[in-house]
Amino acid sequence: MIILGAIMAWFLFAVSSTALACFLVVWFIHRSQLLQAERELAELRKEQPELQKRYEAMFEAARTQIAVEKNIADERRDAIIASAEKEAEQIRAETKKREEECDLYQQTVIAMKNILDGYGDEYLVPTSTLLDDLAEEYSHKDAGKELKESRRRTKAIVKSKKAADCDYVEEVRRNGAINFVIDAFNGKVDTILAKVKRDNAGKLAQAIHDAFIQVNFNGQAFRNARITYEYRDARLEELKWAAIVHELKEQEREEQRRIREQMREEERARREFERARKEAEKEERILKKAMEKARREFEAASDEQRALLEAQLAEMEQRLHDAEEKNQRAISMAQLTKRGHVYIISNVGSFGEGVFKIGLTRRLEPLDRVKELGDASVPFAFDVHAMIMSDDAPALERKLHNHFLLKQVNKVNHRKEFFRTSLSEIRDELESLGVEAKWTMVAEAAEYRESLAIDKLIEEDPQARAAWETRQLTLDPTDMAEFEEIRV
Repeated sequence: MIILGAIMAWFLFAVSSTALACFLVVWFIHRSQLLQAERELAELRKEQPELQKRYEAMFEAARTQIAVEKNIADERRDAIIASAEKEAEQIRAETKKREEECDLYQQTVIAMKNILDGYGDEYLVPTSTLLDDLAEEYSHKDAGKELKESRRRTKAIVKSKKAADCDYVEEVRRNGAINFVIDAFNGKVDTILAKVKRDNAGKLAQAIHDAFIQVNFNGQAFRNARITYEYRDARLEELKWAAIVHELKEQEREEQRRIREQMREEERARREFERARKEAEKEERILKKAMEKARREFEAASDEQRALLEAQLAEMEQRLHDAEEKNQRAISMAQLTKRGHVYIISNVGSFGEGVFKIGLTRRLEPLDRVKELGDASVPFAFDVHAMIMSDDAPALERKLHNHFLLKQVNKVNHRKEFFRTSLSEIRDELESLGVEAKWTMVAEAAEYRESLAIDKLIEEDPQARAAWETRQLTLDPTDMAEFEEIRV
C-alpha cells in the first residue's frame, strides 16, 4: 500500500513535473513577450510626444502649404481680375475718348457753321427771363455788383490753374499750351461780351460755347490743350449778369419814359378840360346876348312872331342851362383844392438808399415842384418813382404818412416827409387802398453815379484829374444854367 502510494506519488510527480515544465516554458514565453510588449509600449510612450510634435509639425506644414497655395491662387486670380479690369478700363477710357473726340468734331462743325452763317432765331432767349429769379427791387446797381463778383470768380479760376488743362508732362510746354488756349478763349469771349444788347443774350451764350468748342478743337495740336467746363461756365455767368445789367437799365429808362408820358397825357387832359370850361363860358355869354336880343324882339313882335320867338327862347334857355351846368362843373373841378398829385421820389446821392419823400403838389405841372426840390437844397436831382393823380390828394398823402409813421427819418419835424422804407412797401400800401399807379422801382440817380465814376477816374488818373479841373474852371456858370434848363 505504501509502495503503491509511493509509485502513485512518483507518477503524479513525474506527470506534474512535465506539465509544470510545459507550463513554465509557456509562462516564460508569454512573460518574455509581455516584457517585450511592455518595453515596446514604454518606448512608444517615450516616442509619443515626439511623434505628436512631428505630427503637429507636419500638419502645420501642410496647412501652411495649403494657405500659401491658396494665397498664390488668390493672387493669381486677383491679378487676372485686375488685369482684366485694367484692360476694360482702358477700353472704356479709349471709347470715351473717341466719343468725346467725335462729339468735339460734331460740335466744331456746328460752331464753325454758326460762325460762318450767323446765329439764327433758334438761339434767341428773352433777356427778361433772366430777371425771373430776381427780387422786384433788384436794380442794375445790384446786378453790377454781381457782374463784378462773377469777374472776380473768373480771375480766381485762372489763378488757381483750373481754367485749362493739357496732356504735356514737361511743365514749360504744358504752361505754354495752357496760356495759349486761355488767351485765345478770353479774346473771343471779351469780344462777344462787348456786343451785349437787350435781345441777344441767347445768341451770345451760344457764341461763347462755340468759341469754347473751337479753341478746344484747335488745342488738340498741343497735346489736347483745352479750356475746362468750369471756366466756360464762369464766362457764361459773366454774360448772364452783363445781360441783366443791360436789361435793368433799359427797363428803368422805359419806366421813366412811361411816367413822363403819363404826366404829359394828364397835362393834355387838364388843358382840354380848361379849354372846355372856357368854351362853355363863351357859349354862355353868346346865348345870354342872343336871349336878350330875342326878348327885345319879342316885345315888339306880333302874336304870330311871338309864338316863334317863344319857341326860340325856350330852346336858348335850355341851351343856356346846359352851358351853365357845364361851366359850373368845369369851375368846380378847376377850383377843387383837394385835387392834385401825390409823388414818391428819392435822392440816392443826397440821402442814400431806401429813403423816399412822399408829398403832394397841386400844380398843373407837378414836375416843376420836383425840380424845385432838387435845384439848390440838395447836390443831386430827385428821381420820380410814382406820380399819382388824386381827387383828394391831401387825404391820400395823410394815409400814407400815417401808415409809415414809425419810419419817418425826422422824428421831430413830420413836415419833412422823408421815410426810410422800401418801394415795395409803399406800393403794397397804395394797392391796399385801391390806388393804381405806374412805378419806376429803381432810382436812375444819373448825376450821382456819374459823379462817383468821375471821382474814381480822377483819383486813379492824374491826367484825367488835370483835364477835369481845367474844364470845370473854364465853364461859364451862365452857360451851365442854360444847359441845365435844356437838360431838365
